[in-house]
Order: sequence, then structure tokens, then C-alpha cells
Amino acid sequence: MNNFSAELETAASSARRAGAVIMDHYGRLGDTDVREKAENDMVTVVDTESQKIIVTALREHFPDDYIVAEENLPEDVNAGRDPHGSRRWIVDPLDGTTNYVHGYPAFAVSIALEVDGILTVGLTYAPRTNELFHAVDGQGAFLDGKPIHVSSVDESHLIFLGTGFPFRARHFLDIYLKSFAHFFGHARGIRRAGSAALDFAWVASGRLDGFWEMTLSPWDIAAGVVLVQEAGGRVSDFFGGDSFLNEGHVVATNGYFHEWMVTELSEVFPRDLDFTRRS
Repeated sequence: MNNFSAELETAASSARRAGAVIMDHYGRLGDTDVREKAENDMVTVVDTESQKIIVTALREHFPDDYIVAEENLPEDVNAGRDPHGSRRWIVDPLDGTTNYVHGYPAFAVSIALEVDGILTVGLTYAPRTNELFHAVDGQGAFLDGKPIHVSSVDESHLIFLGTGFPFRARHFLDIYLKSFAHFFGHARGIRRAGSAALDFAWVASGRLDGFWEMTLSPWDIAAGVVLVQEAGGRVSDFFGGDSFLNEGHVVATNGYFHEWMVTELSEVFPRDLDFTRRS
């Protein structure tokens, strides 16, 4: 039975190397180091370099695996490999780029492995705090090698939530704010860190009790799903299903009030809403 130790070691070591590059440039980016690849969606030379480090390591150790990453990959990276094959890596080299550009200390490297359609390995590294979160399907979740678990809060008026704004799809702002209003009236507090990868990790470690966001990409979500589920929590789309990786609308909780959050969200969002629409 594969315990995925080699995969985890490769992901962790490459994430730490990428994190070192990220921190070397932190607060030192010039105007030519940053560009806007789409409205409200930035990329830096650091994103590119971080991704190169991770992809090179994955390709060296797992030459047959397919790789999906946030920034454009050279054509030869996946040449001859089946995108629908049994193993697929999903990489976000710098989640929270806008935070990073502005010196806001909430950003992370996120790496996941999907095997036969199941998210199996998840790793999130926060270089600013030097925290490494990891999980493997069936093996639990860990922070710096120590087991973590979701919180035990089970009353909605005590919950502490994370969220994210639909900054890439501002036409969804009005309907998103309706969901915010639903939870604002119940929760003890709501925070928006600007890094979904960290929000998932914080739910897994009990720092947040729940999290919801829309219009995310697979690399924003994949590693976090493994972390939360292995820490004892639940992840679903807004309607309790499993379309989150493809459609980008996701809710993650400690499990105690998951159904309540899904009910609240389903009252706001129509089931036929195209969450993937960016314009």
C-alpha cells in the first residue's frame, strides 16, 4: 500500500525551496516584477519562479504524472501525458499574490495530488510564518509534524468564519453580499485573509470554524480539501455536493454546523448559477 511518503517529501521540500525564494523577494518587488494577467488578478516574477521550482521537482521524481498549475506551463511539461490519467498534481505557487505584492503577510504555497479522481495528498506552506500543513488521505492532518483537528464549536452564534470576495467576478458581488449578511447576523466574527489556501488550513487547525468562497480555481481548493477532511471536517459545494473543484464554490467547516451553512447558502444562491463565469 502506497503511503505517499515520497510524494509528500517531494511536495514539502519543493514548497520550502519555493518559499525561500518568495521570502527573498518579499518587500523588494519593483514595478517591472509585477503584471496584471487579468482584471484584479496579478502575477509576479516570484509566482513564476516558485512554480518552476515545484514543477521541476515533480517532473523529476514523478515523470509520468500530469501537472496542473496556476501560471502557464511550458508545453513540454505535460507532453505525451494524459490529462485524464490516474495521477494529477495541482499546484498554486503563490496563493495570495495581491497580499504578497502589498506586503500583507497572508500568502502560501499549495500543492495537491489527485489519484484516480480522489484528492489524496494536500500540502500548504506559509513561508511568512514558516508553517507547513500537510495531510494524506486516511492518515490524518498535521502542522509541522504535529496532529491537528478541526474545532469543536457547535453553536452558530459562536462560530468564527473565513470568507473571500469574488474579486475576479465582481458581477457576483451583490449575491455574495447576501450570503455575507446571512452569516454576519449569526457568527461571532468573519475574516477575509485573501488566501483560500490559508483559510482551509486554518479550518483544519481549528483557527477558523468554517469558510466559504465562490469563483475559486482548482489550485485554490485542492490541497485544502485534504487538510480539512483529514482533520475531521467537511467540505462541499454550496448545495452539499462535490462540484467544488470544477465550479469553484466551496464551504468547509468543522462539521458540526455544515448543514446549517449549506442551508443558508442554498437560500441565497440559485442552483443554476454559473459560478465559473468570470465576466
